[in-house]
Amino acid sequence: MKNIRFTSIFIVMPLLIFAQKKGAVISNYGKTYEVSSPDFKTDLQSDLKVVFDVGRTFEDNTKVNPLFNTAARYLNMHVDAGVSHEKLKVALVIHGSAAYDILNNAKYQEKYKVDNPNADLIAALSEKGVQIILCGQTAAYRQITKEDALPEIKFALSAMTALVQLQNENYRLINF
Repeated sequence: MKNIRFTSIFIVMPLLIFAQKKGAVISNYGKTYEVSSPDFKTDLQSDLKVVFDVGRTFEDNTKVNPLFNTAARYLNMHVDAGVSHEKLKVALVIHGSAAYDILNNAKYQEKYKVDNPNADLIAALSEKGVQIILCGQTAAYRQITKEDALPEIKFALSAMTALVQLQNENYRLINF
């Protein structure tokens, strides 16, 4: 039998560092990465109207719903890429289990025994013009009143109604 000898070969590659950065619109949320020289260019002239369909929450009730954070990321990355903030139109349509993530602190405390970690993000999004819309059907089913919700929340007849109306206004649907 022949002796097989293995030789180590080292390939030196440049070290790439991808660092997250804070955004220009909502600095405490929605961190992004810089993408240098993208092949698919971002349209800096057109309105970028988007509606996020948010119908679920996550198991850790002490953390921000990452789907809400996506709206902050959307604003931050587009402004960082050169899109004027005025050209960004964003809405969140909330239904299903995500409805509990818009409760005011008193109701959230009652349910989860902690302050609502989404409250600051929702306030920041609303301050930057994001519409935050709760499905009225979900609210009724889960017995969430306007008094139970954070003050930035708008109630709609249903998530379906809000989604259709926003899409009729040329908002593009993003559903994760």
